[in-house]
Amino acid sequence: MSARTKGKGLLMILAVGAIGLAFTVEMSAQVQTTTDTTHGQTTTASKTVSGTIVALSGNDVVIKMDSDGSLRHFANVPDSARAIVDGKEIGIRDAKVGMHLTKTVTTFTTPKVITTTKTVTGKVWNVNPPLSVILTMEDGKNQQFKIPKGQKFMVNGQETDAWGLKKGMTVSATQVVEEPVTVVTQQAKLTGSMPPPPPPPPPDQPILVAVMVPVPEAAPAPVAEAAPAALPKTGSDLPLIGLLGLMCLAGAAGVRLVRTGRA
Repeated sequence: MSARTKGKGLLMILAVGAIGLAFTVEMSAQVQTTTDTTHGQTTTASKTVSGTIVALSGNDVVIKMDSDGSLRHFANVPDSARAIVDGKEIGIRDAKVGMHLTKTVTTFTTPKVITTTKTVTGKVWNVNPPLSVILTMEDGKNQQFKIPKGQKFMVNGQETDAWGLKKGMTVSATQVVEEPVTVVTQQAKLTGSMPPPPPPPPPDQPILVAVMVPVPEAAPAPVAEAAPAALPKTGSDLPLIGLLGLMCLAGAAGVRLVRTGRA
């Protein structure tokens, strides 16, 4: 691979101020890289979802969401997944239908500025001002670097531009790159509660025992014979009249005897 191709891959030198080029010629020929990160203020946002387990099959779980009553199927839940249920850590194998779960996801957003500083020191092998320079590095290999507009170099403690570079000079230059990034991290916490226990059985009720007691049968009531509606056609009133006459005679005889006795 040629020195020109290598130099294109590195693109080491960018436009920086003179302060960033304050390196003496006594430094050995090398490329050094340092990185510094500045953190901004972290913001936090939380989101909570909850639901009740309505079906379990191995590592598959179906949960009815509290928010809208929809059913969500979670397939192949890993055995490593953990939840804190009633203060105890459990896995998917310990889950039960009716268990209520709450998942809280906290998102942390942190702005950062990553500052990367690369310094190069080498001996000028060839220069093509104001476009590029080829430096001989510490290992004896040549590398080409593009020269940004306004780039300054330090030579023997003095600042110069690309036009002041000469073959054989030992020079220093610095590349400073500031990259703003946003780092987002999330933390999930799963908690829950066991399903309520089944209602206790009702208290013991007294057992009713049926005892068969024989009841004597009541004697049938006598049936009164109905009187004949009319005397037989063969009947007659003469016997009754005769009986009444006899009774009258007997009474008269009795009265007479009583009178005789008193006389």
